[in-house]
Formats: sequence, structure tokens, C-alpha cells
Amino acid sequence: MRAVVQRVVAARVEVEGQVLGSIERGLLVYLGVAKGDGPSDTVWLADKVANLRIFEDKDGKMNLSLLEAGGGALVISQFTLLADARKGRRPSWSEAEEPVAAKSLYEAFVAELEGLGLVVAQGRFQAEMAVSYTNQGPVTILLDSQKTF
Repeated sequence: MRAVVQRVVAARVEVEGQVLGSIERGLLVYLGVAKGDGPSDTVWLADKVANLRIFEDKDGKMNLSLLEAGGGALVISQFTLLADARKGRRPSWSEAEEPVAAKSLYEAFVAELEGLGLVVAQGRFQAEMAVSYTNQGPVTILLDSQKTF
């Protein structure tokens, strides 16, 4: 399971002109589910996202997690995070999980974050979405439950 996590001042997602989810201060999380991912990947990644110390404390140092700093998470499904562009010019998505299984794990990830006490907004799985945000810092972190980077 892969995630691109961005610290944001605000973020929102629209589908067909309708706002489905929005947050103020918090994290925008793009989530990709790989073949072979399971419940343990969901738990590990949700814990990592909720506890990443990337918010500033009173001294201006990145010492606080989302749980400590407060704020929400906007989670967007994004199978393209599993793209393999090492060969040729057209990416391969052969490592991305099939939609039914991926949706189940995406929903489990959202539930894990909520279980940790976070307010979570989300887009619509498999929809064409317009995501708007203001990255603060900018801070962008890449995470992978298989720790490939």
C-alpha cells in the first residue's frame, strides 16, 4: 500500500462539480493499493499517517503528529501511485490491486484512521475527481507499507 501524504492548510475534492469532502488544516492522503496488500498494510499505514511528526510545535520544529496537532485527513484513492514507468514511455499499472479488493482496503484504511480518532473526508472510489489544496511548507512524504522507499 502506498501513500503520498501532504501537509495542507485546506483541501477539498469534487466529483462532477459537487464537493464530496473537505478539510481545513491536516493531511491530504493519496492512497494506492497494491496486489498482495492486506489488513496488516492498512493498519501499519494508517498508524504511520496519523502519527507522522510533520506539524510544527510551539518552537517551530516538526514534532507534532496529526493526532497531536489536530486537523483532518482527506483520503483520495489513486491507483496510479502503483505505476511502473521504468520501461518505455507508457506506465504499467500491473501492480495495482483489482478494484473490488482495492476498494475494500481503501475503506478499511479510512476506518482505521477514524478508529484512531481522526476526522476523515474522502472522495469517491474510481471516480474522476478534482482535488484542490494548499500544501503547507511544502511538506510531502512518500510512504509504502512494504517499505520499498
